[in-house]
Amino acid sequence: MAARVLLQRRIAPLTAAALVGGVALYPQIAHAEPPSERQFSRKPIYEDEFDYLSVTKPAPPSAPTAAVPPSTPPAPSEETLPAPVPDSSSSPLSSLFGSEPTTTPTRTRAPTPTDRLAVEIRRARLFLYTQSCLAEDSINNALSHAFALERSFTSTLTSLAPPRESGERLMPGTVYVLVAGMAGSIVARNRNILFRGVAPLALGLGAAWAVLPVTMGNVSALAWEYEKKVPALADAHLRAREGVEQGVDMARVHAQVAQRKVYEGVRDARLALEGWVQNVKS
Repeated sequence: MAARVLLQRRIAPLTAAALVGGVALYPQIAHAEPPSERQFSRKPIYEDEFDYLSVTKPAPPSAPTAAVPPSTPPAPSEETLPAPVPDSSSSPLSSLFGSEPTTTPTRTRAPTPTDRLAVEIRRARLFLYTQSCLAEDSINNALSHAFALERSFTSTLTSLAPPRESGERLMPGTVYVLVAGMAGSIVARNRNILFRGVAPLALGLGAAWAVLPVTMGNVSALAWEYEKKVPALADAHLRAREGVEQGVDMARVHAQVAQRKVYEGVRDARLALEGWVQNVKS
């Protein structure tokens, strides 16, 4: 036990002396920061690195040299120039077989998670922008359509009103038309359903054409514009109008004939009466 303690006391100074001597004989530079180049060959963690740095082996220890002060720049003669690259086109084999184009391999950087996230964010922003533009266009189109309908409605109502120079007033004329329609319904109260439906309408339209001729002309022109969109209805209207006009013309002709006959009868009766009076006097 005492011998072991004695050996430990003797070996400890020898070990310390050997370590100090090794450090003194093989000096190395102690860096305050990690070196820029990799000291070990290790597979990179990510695949998006641009190049793999070559493995650098530590140089053999050299004799300690005097430290150069950092303030003195190196002489121009001491600057290291890049080694010339041999031109393969000047070789005899290349002159015989032709020079092949030298291609330098390029390594493309794979997208990182940040890049992929940026791409997805860009897609989402473009999608939202497109949808917002579509929604804005649809809203603008709907509002434009509503404004166009309102403008068309107001312009149509304005066009139906009679001009001031015509002297036609809507208020008393409308009251007269309503009264005529009510009178037609009263007259046809005890008749069949067809007559009860036609009589107020006929009397009201007749009163409207008699009291408000300009307004009814504008209404008929507007109704004709809408009827022209349906050719069958327009043709039926034209045929009905032609029939009514022909009926009116025939009635007018017959009325004129009847009036002429009445005038002729009255004239003949007057002449006969005058002749009889003269005969009586004579």
